[in-house]
Amino acid sequence: MHKDLQPIAVPLVAWFGQNKRELPWRQDKNPYHVWVSEIMLQQTRIEAVIEHYYAFMAALPTVESLAAVPEERLLKLWEGLGYYSRARNLKKAAQVIMETYGGNFPQEYAALVKLPGIGAYTAGAIASICFNEKVPAVDGNVLRVLARLQADRSNVLDPAVKKAAEALIHDILPDDAGDFNEGIMELGETVCLPNGLPLCDKCPLKNYCKAYRQNITAELPVRIKKTQRRLEEKTVFLFYSPQGELALNKRGDSGLLAGLYELPNVDSFLEENCIAARARQWGLEPLEITYLKDCKHIFTHIEWQMRCYTVRVKEKNESFDWCTAEALESDYALPTAFAKCLD
Repeated sequence: MHKDLQPIAVPLVAWFGQNKRELPWRQDKNPYHVWVSEIMLQQTRIEAVIEHYYAFMAALPTVESLAAVPEERLLKLWEGLGYYSRARNLKKAAQVIMETYGGNFPQEYAALVKLPGIGAYTAGAIASICFNEKVPAVDGNVLRVLARLQADRSNVLDPAVKKAAEALIHDILPDDAGDFNEGIMELGETVCLPNGLPLCDKCPLKNYCKAYRQNITAELPVRIKKTQRRLEEKTVFLFYSPQGELALNKRGDSGLLAGLYELPNVDSFLEENCIAARARQWGLEPLEITYLKDCKHIFTHIEWQMRCYTVRVKEKNESFDWCTAEALESDYALPTAFAKCLD
């Protein structure tokens, strides 16, 4: 099977050289740039990442500046990207690079994969793209391309399938390993598309593709999720002081959205006649209660269904942090789940 795919390297690398998108982190082979972009791109679309990438690099242009940034500032820069543990791990890894490697980025996969927040894929991407080490970098795009090339109906969400894919790529990597890895990822992102028919007429590998020959590209890859998302109902409160300040609460140091700010909330949907009583439990006297909207937010394994109320209170207290609209925009990292609740 590996021999069947050995010939794809030359046309793939040539295609990538002619068709790669001009992305900000491709302007050089700086491992800091590649690393930050790869972490941002996890679970996030390229279109959403580009603006955040520019802002992040303007504020934190070096490993040293990332290692030293206060957490609140870091989380604000990460706002809108979600999965905030990624940002915290970036800082932890930057601190290790400063302390263990004197600020110089490690150049080998074996060292990279030991850094906080850097798994096999990210280590492979950095090592191959920046230092041309012959190691695979297998993400969902690569798994999709391989599944179609081989007409393979294995479940691509199975870790064993990813391991097999890494072994396959390792065996067929050419000397220009970085261009090969970027090329096959680029192919998956722009041609061998998910959630619909791939653009086979534009694919440099269609002559090697078994799914194309068998006319089954739309059936692949196979993705079988083992667990369903758990539904959680929440009542969310937008408490406003007489001065128009919004109440925020800082979440605990562990669990989902740890250490981030949230809108005050309780589990389950409260009846509207219970809203005032709940506000008083927090030491607030409601003057006006208005149903705002229902909204939802989907995490990897949990779906929040949120019922939101605007509550204008007599006066603010010390139970919460109270912030102006300007401060919310500039200083507080509010997770997307709660940003959806704002009116």
